[in-house]
Amino acid sequence: MYSEKYQESLAAVAAKRRENIAMEPRRMTAEEKETLLRTYHPDYKEEEFSTLAIGPNKGDKVPHELCEMLHSHSRINAESVDLCAPDYECDVLVIGGGGAGCAAAIEADCSGASVMVVTKLRMGDANTMMAEGGIQAADKPNDSPAIHFVDAFGGGHFAAKRELLAKLVCDAPDAIKWLSDLGVEFDKEADGTMVTTHGGGTSRKRMHAAKDYSGAEIMRTLRDEVLNREIPVVDFTAAIELVLDENGRAAGAVLMNMETEELLLVKAKTVIIATGGAGRMHYQGFPTSNHYGATADGLVLGYRAGAALLYAETLQYHPTGAAHPEQIFGALVTEKVRSLGAKLVNSKGEVFMHPLETRDVTAASIIRECSDRDMGLETTGGKAVWLDTPMIEEIGGEGTIEKRIPAMMRMFEKYGIDIRKEPILVYPTLHYQNGGLDIDVNGMTPNVENLFVAGEAVGGIHGKNRLMGNSLLDIIVFGRNAGINAAKAARGTSVGKLSLSHVAAFEKEISDAGIVTEQKSPKLLPDYRRKVN
Repeated sequence: MYSEKYQESLAAVAAKRRENIAMEPRRMTAEEKETLLRTYHPDYKEEEFSTLAIGPNKGDKVPHELCEMLHSHSRINAESVDLCAPDYECDVLVIGGGGAGCAAAIEADCSGASVMVVTKLRMGDANTMMAEGGIQAADKPNDSPAIHFVDAFGGGHFAAKRELLAKLVCDAPDAIKWLSDLGVEFDKEADGTMVTTHGGGTSRKRMHAAKDYSGAEIMRTLRDEVLNREIPVVDFTAAIELVLDENGRAAGAVLMNMETEELLLVKAKTVIIATGGAGRMHYQGFPTSNHYGATADGLVLGYRAGAALLYAETLQYHPTGAAHPEQIFGALVTEKVRSLGAKLVNSKGEVFMHPLETRDVTAASIIRECSDRDMGLETTGGKAVWLDTPMIEEIGGEGTIEKRIPAMMRMFEKYGIDIRKEPILVYPTLHYQNGGLDIDVNGMTPNVENLFVAGEAVGGIHGKNRLMGNSLLDIIVFGRNAGINAAKAARGTSVGKLSLSHVAAFEKEISDAGIVTEQKSPKLLPDYRRKVN
């Protein structure tokens, strides 16, 4: 499959493979990492950010593409919605049908609340489904939540909200048990002991996985539980505006049928935003590993209603996105490939970094190798480096790849690349929204009562960088948390008169700030139509 232009480099990689397996690259010092990140990581490119002129985070910097959405007009005219005739009523409205939304719906239902899930695509069309590597939890004798906390806090540049991170790591073992009890088929030894591996930035083997289908297996199980509980799900229907009551509390949403554009109204006692990430915004022109609907909708909805953002200027660029062939450009190559022993090497076959540095450091190292050092290889999408997958079977024996990462093997096999015998070309891909809506430890936004947030739409859990396996963990821990607390809040809530006055107030802010735009938000879906001059 590899053309002649790659053969010289492939020969160099093969010639140095045994030497590279044996070598243990030096880890960078804290000072070296900081210099590397400031020089090469996309989050530090000042010219790629705009300053918010309106809203709770006025004066903060966010990516240009997100700023445009936060400065945009609503998709509705507030006066045209009949707030006296809701189409649906429930205790807890869950916006989003991914892992966090499903976990929230299950727990809210368990708590006795009437629950409704709305999702703009199908239930399960989410980044959860596409997560491969695993889920962290300190549940082995040589590990503890305290050690997990230290790993994650340092990996997130000491910026995580301590109370959120503490909840994440302390609730992790129970999250694994909860999933296992629901039916998730985690990898186990013959005696039933869970198989765990390392991830980038971890000091213990605490990554639980279902081969490299971890997210799909978790999503399958959660979706089935929602359906088995007969929780109402309205799919292909997007939330395009939150509804507040006269007391300023979240009290429902305006929905739009994605096919007919018909508007519908939901009245609820509490609302949970679980809308996922932002990869399809393609910040800085990067490809993405995200599903089709990842367009930062929840951030827009919450922001316009008065909820504040935290660390919205930070994104995670997964270091190993597929760079060749072009049909899968940007697709995720799970970090589990490196945790099993594969190392990153440049065009000359040289290992240029420790294989298990944190994701931001690894991504910046690859960008440096492909730019200033000119040690990358040309692909249709730009420069790339090798991920030497044959190392895995040199270390673990024949059959390791098919047993441990079958999805990776099959993805490349479709294009004539046998990753057991040939390395693969990779480059960073836009993967995770580190920042999001600010919440307290109960999952509620401090600025808007009865508005809860879970999953990738939350900011602050991971700080300014996330470790592998902590995303699948946070959708379970904080999804369950939001569901339990939203149901509890609903029991003591009597909804006042419904209002969309915040939409009109936001429109006035746009006008007063002198912002001239024809854009409407949330974006809902990416636009890949060819532009005609």
